[in-house]
This record gives sequence, C-alpha cells and structure tokens, in this order.
Amino acid sequence: MSTIAVYSLKGGVGKTTLAVNLAWCAATLSSRRTLLWDLDAQGASTFMLAPPTAASVRETAHSVFLKDAEAIDLVRRTAVPRLDIIGADTSLRRLDVLFHELDRKKRLQKLLAGLRKRYDRILLDCPPGLTETSDQVMRAADLIIVPVIPSPLSERAFADVMKHLAGKSNVLPVHSMVDRRRKLHAAALAAHPDWPVIPMTSVIETMATRREAVGAFAARSASSKAFAQLWQAIERRLAA
Repeated sequence: MSTIAVYSLKGGVGKTTLAVNLAWCAATLSSRRTLLWDLDAQGASTFMLAPPTAASVRETAHSVFLKDAEAIDLVRRTAVPRLDIIGADTSLRRLDVLFHELDRKKRLQKLLAGLRKRYDRILLDCPPGLTETSDQVMRAADLIIVPVIPSPLSERAFADVMKHLAGKSNVLPVHSMVDRRRKLHAAALAAHPDWPVIPMTSVIETMATRREAVGAFAARSASSKAFAQLWQAIERRLAA
C-alpha cells in the first residue's frame, strides 16, 4: 500500500480537484483498490463522490481518531468500481485540537497501517495550513502532491511548505489551474518545466455539478489526459 497526500498551505488551489481525479485514475486506469480519505471539514471530496448518509450517523468523521470507531467502519463505497471513501464532516473542525490533546504524533500513520491489506493506494485530501493535522499527514504519506497556482502567493506558500519539510524528497509540485495565455502563468511554467501541469478548463469546473471525476464524463478531454499523465508520473515515483 502507498499513501498519497494532496496538500497545500493555501486553500483554493485545486487540491480537491486533484484528489478526486487522482483517486479515480488509481481505481480506473490502474485498477488499484483505492481509498480516498477526506480530512478537510469542508467535505468537498465527500460531496463529489460519497453516497448520501443517513442523518443518524452524521458528524462521526472525528470518531476514528478518538478510537471510538475503526477506520474501516467509516468506509463507504462510491459509484466508481474499486474506489471507496472515508467522508468528512464538520466534526473535523477540531481535528488539530484533537491531535494536540492526544499527543500521538503517528496516530494517522497507525490508522493507515490498519488499512494496508485492504487497499493498494490511499489518497488523503488534506485541509490547508501548517497544522497538527498537516504534520500527521507529512509523517504518514509516501508521496505529497502539492498543487501550485502559477502566482507569486501560491509559489511563496510552496516555498514555505518545502522549508517546513526540511528538504524531504517525497514531494511532487503540480502547476494547477493553468491558463497558458497568461504571461504570468507562462513564465512560471518556463521556470519549472519539469512540473506536471493541470489546465484551467470549463470541463473541470463541471465536476461539482456532475459530482464525478473528469475521466468519467470527458475521457477524451485535455483535462482528463492531464490527470492521467500526472497519475502515471505518480506511479513511477512510487515504483522507484
């Protein structure tokens, strides 16, 4: 099993878009037994992929960290073959405080180890910020995908992440929401020609309406091909 975190210090950089589409690629293109774990209290990945939940079992996402439930108890199937999800809810708003109170630096890592026999790939859709949660994620992940919009603020945030990680090599930056017609974007891409690129397209914006990964409804689009190429690059990194 390999754990892939989709993380950014900033919000609004395409993190959930990457998480959902990469999970779909893992399950569909690579036929991997895949779990997407939504750790963001906003629950965007959950909205995209999870089936409706009965009101009586809502607000339970934090319970697994309290040992009130096993991680496997929170797993739900999605409509995508081989793709399951652990959904988020507003109980995760206190997750940083909870990790601090528990004082167990590898709690998430231990929970992931318990899922090792069931899944080939686990993707973590992480909340933004440098927090207790992000530290747990960075310890647990085999590879950290960091979406970076081609802009000074987003690039500055990425530099802060790399400084925090103290030179760790398990980071793959990805230029996201790219419009090659913009001079600022073109200059950023030229400065980092080896970074994968995910374009800004209307097809990607349609995901929230359709509640599907791009590959499920626009397989021949440039966006779908970009996600597939990125997933292939991730698989190569994990195999190295």
